[in-house]
Amino acid sequence: MRPVIPYVVAALLFGIGVYGVLRRRNAILVLMAVELMLNAVNLLLITADTTVRAALPHTGQTFALFIIVIAAAEIGVGLAIVLQLYRLRATVSVDDVRLDTAPGLAPAADEGSTALADPGRAAVS
Repeated sequence: MRPVIPYVVAALLFGIGVYGVLRRRNAILVLMAVELMLNAVNLLLITADTTVRAALPHTGQTFALFIIVIAAAEIGVGLAIVLQLYRLRATVSVDDVRLDTAPGLAPAADEGSTALADPGRAAVS
């Protein structure tokens, strides 16, 4: 087997994943691009495991299994974050997310004020 072909395919998949992370505005598509990058790394590890015989056998397959487990956990947490984002903002566009303000806080009247949008909450000093 020629190891060049899987290496090139893995590099192309990783490049498409990086492009998807950098250019997409939809959070679900960004998660799909991250999964594409993880699958490219899995392909690279399996190819390296079959072509390069190291002192420890099947290490590439073991690392690929760990990456699959991490990818499953990442999808679970990522989809939970996307669903919560949709509930709070009614959109999953990454450009519309403001990270400097919380959704429950109202804009302060002056610099020293810590006014909350919900009067039932106590202000923390």
